[in-house]
Amino acid sequence: MQERDNKKMKYAVLLCDGMADLPREDIGGTPMSVAHKPNMDKLAKVSRVGLVKTVEDNLKPGSDVANLSVLGYDPAIYYSGRSPLEAGSIGIDMKPTDVSFRTNLVTLSDEPVYEDKTILDYCADDISTEEAAELIKFIDEKLGTDEFRFYSGVSYRHCLIWDHGTTDIGTLTPPHDITGKPIKTHLGVNENGKVLIEMMKKSYDLLKDHPVNLKRIERGLRPANSIWFWGEGVRKELTPFAEKYGKSAAMISAVDLLRGIGKFTGMDVIKVDGATGYIDTNFDGKAQAAVDALKSGKDFVYIHVEAPDECGHRNEVDNKVKAISLIDEKILGKLLDEFKDEDIKILICPDHPTPLELRTHTNAPVPFMIYDSRKKLDGVDCFCEESAAKTGDYIAEGHTLMSSFLAD
Repeated sequence: MQERDNKKMKYAVLLCDGMADLPREDIGGTPMSVAHKPNMDKLAKVSRVGLVKTVEDNLKPGSDVANLSVLGYDPAIYYSGRSPLEAGSIGIDMKPTDVSFRTNLVTLSDEPVYEDKTILDYCADDISTEEAAELIKFIDEKLGTDEFRFYSGVSYRHCLIWDHGTTDIGTLTPPHDITGKPIKTHLGVNENGKVLIEMMKKSYDLLKDHPVNLKRIERGLRPANSIWFWGEGVRKELTPFAEKYGKSAAMISAVDLLRGIGKFTGMDVIKVDGATGYIDTNFDGKAQAAVDALKSGKDFVYIHVEAPDECGHRNEVDNKVKAISLIDEKILGKLLDEFKDEDIKILICPDHPTPLELRTHTNAPVPFMIYDSRKKLDGVDCFCEESAAKTGDYIAEGHTLMSSFLAD
């Protein structure tokens, strides 16, 4: 083991959302194992590599639970629902009596009876934020009351606030889990939740012939013809990251969920122009933002990249492989080049798997790698699911990974 000069350590987490997967015959492995990622594989040879269980089996494997876990916040203590975290990013000051719901703009099929419809697309062909804002404003004008208010977010991701509401509404399934499936068996609400289903039904009649959607259809795009509620929760306070770990921190992400987590943990939330959450995101801009944050004095930066997850939900095999390669080249490569003469620790991992064939998240353990520029360990030749499992290094409680990463 070789030691370098004792300089102030910089810490970077490269969170590749949904990157882990299952082996596929058509590509001869998993996207991680076949992607061209020379930087990750080079680091893997001298780094700690293993598996970490980011989501307990009794919890839903959402990016909310999983990212809290990776950041070192035990979901059993800190998690209260996905939507409140997104609401914080949007700028909604939730009251203790408010309940927040993620509100997707989705594309449903055109059967006459709402319950007979199928979710064709959980994101309405990546509807633009500008188009979505117009639709959500229209929905709020038609369905909003003193009790229910709608707020626009980014692309298809929006928010409903229920004043003096309840989370005891039964089950509302995330739409990305049931794409291509009839919705009838996924409307399992109780009496409290019927008001939400009624709003979803009314939204279809309001949105199907809205000018925004008619123009989208003319351009060959899917209409955002219904709202879909899920991810309910109440606001819960998170211990500031700097207080918890003694590190000044920045969050870089294209999605409201991670921005909300960053805001509630007291991080600087850095927005990057052109960061979309998809394969066309501004990888270079995210990398530069991370470099700038660390060089300006931040101890820790959390770089969240959504692209592999979105590709998994859509069963886009080639794009998922490409996303991993782009992360390796444009973000990890930039970090290694900029800090080649400085002390840096880098944690690389997914938050959860998003297997292409399943098109949704699972609770399976994910590979992790901790690189420390001061040390050279006996690692593995390829950073992927199989090699990580073979090391035998297994972290059963995901929320302990951060402490391990930040420890000297």
